[in-house]
Amino acid sequence: MKLSFEYGSGLMDAELPDYTDVFVPGETVPDPPHIPLEKLEEETLRSIRNPMGMEPLSKTAKKGMKVSIIFPDKVKGGFQATSHRKVAIPLIIKELLTAGVEKKDITLICSNGLHRKNTKQEIRSLLGDAVFHDFWFSGQIVNHDSEDWDNLIDLGKDELGDPVIMNKTVYDADIAVLIGHTMGNPYGGYSGGYKHCTTGITHWKSIGSHHNTAVMHGADFTPVSGKSQMRSKFDAIGMYMEKCMGKKFFCCDAVLDTKANQIAVFSGYAAEMQPASWEVADKRTYVPWADKKYDVLVFGMPQEFHYGNGMGTNPILMLQAISANVIRHKRILSDRCVVICSSLCNGYFHEEEFPSYRATYELFQHDYNNVLPDIELYNEYFARNQEYIDKYRYNYCYHPFHAFSMTACGHIAEMNTAAMYIVGAIEPGYARGMGMKTRATFEEALADTMKKYTGDKPNILALPRTFKTAAVHLCMK
Repeated sequence: MKLSFEYGSGLMDAELPDYTDVFVPGETVPDPPHIPLEKLEEETLRSIRNPMGMEPLSKTAKKGMKVSIIFPDKVKGGFQATSHRKVAIPLIIKELLTAGVEKKDITLICSNGLHRKNTKQEIRSLLGDAVFHDFWFSGQIVNHDSEDWDNLIDLGKDELGDPVIMNKTVYDADIAVLIGHTMGNPYGGYSGGYKHCTTGITHWKSIGSHHNTAVMHGADFTPVSGKSQMRSKFDAIGMYMEKCMGKKFFCCDAVLDTKANQIAVFSGYAAEMQPASWEVADKRTYVPWADKKYDVLVFGMPQEFHYGNGMGTNPILMLQAISANVIRHKRILSDRCVVICSSLCNGYFHEEEFPSYRATYELFQHDYNNVLPDIELYNEYFARNQEYIDKYRYNYCYHPFHAFSMTACGHIAEMNTAAMYIVGAIEPGYARGMGMKTRATFEEALADTMKKYTGDKPNILALPRTFKTAAVHLCMK
């Protein structure tokens, strides 16, 4: 059969055996029905007014109170007019104003964490024109800054011994609202809930306590689940924030489908809201589809996706993306599984957004660094590099520690596959430098795979559009 896979800004064709199985999220197995668009505002408002485990905003909000509304960055959640951010935030603002809160006392914070700060234009695309114009020009919409010690507070260590350093505006607020998405995520099962505050409004040391090899290379991390050590750390840090603040986060999370439509909306105390939202999200995310385990996993990688332009050519992020698919789908992969993936792999690191990545890659090539975990001991040196920090703070760049969190993830692919092939690489040495094999075409890579690893008729699973759709976690029937 002939299939096309993402490659650069276009597609690369592949001729695969006719017995190849194909899975596309939302199509091969339809998503659960989403809330009808004409009822979306009504259902979201119903959730906001009936929060789980805490009083509604109409009873807790009062004149003179300071409110922080924390919303996710552009990495997830959609940009359409009916996106969860654009529906939920105006409704929450109206509830607050009706209860007596003054507009001047509301701050909207983009929870970019160690991701690059979102630009003015990106913030506008996330929030919509009305909210943007109401709050931007008065300085009431800001990005979180993980290095701004004038607006961070060190809360010490939580019950698991992890450092908790958080945004001080959120800490000082009388009400802290988290607008999140319950989306399948290779890091701890789902986004939203306590994952949102733990990764979005903290310092790199807090994030480094769970985005590291000790946690991510544990037996409970792959395949993905909501019961891993990482998830426990998310919850512990989030609950410790609440304990120190003396208030609960008011969460408003939407369970999203493949096209970022809201399947359901849950509001309230994260400890009670998370399990309820996961129960609904499980029906879309964990898909019991496979009746056999696969020896070969085939997909393509565009140049721009998820973390931004260059993710599909930056060799560290290429390997991280392969690992993400392994983490999601490990339940249906054989122990000898081989990954075949198209990537332009042209040496484009996009250093304007990812300034520390080339140096991190070069570090891996030298001085007895045989596997990616070997470079972890340098993470604090990179994380404290003032040039990289200034670029994160003032030049819309990823924080230097981000590269090390991605290398921790990247090694998971090597741990769980027999081989990884990159096809179509313009500068194949970058892929080989991350432990991947290179071939010119899918057909050549598959022929080499059958000769060396799987035999003549391996079970093959193709995942076209895997990085341009909201992924699921495939399971055995």
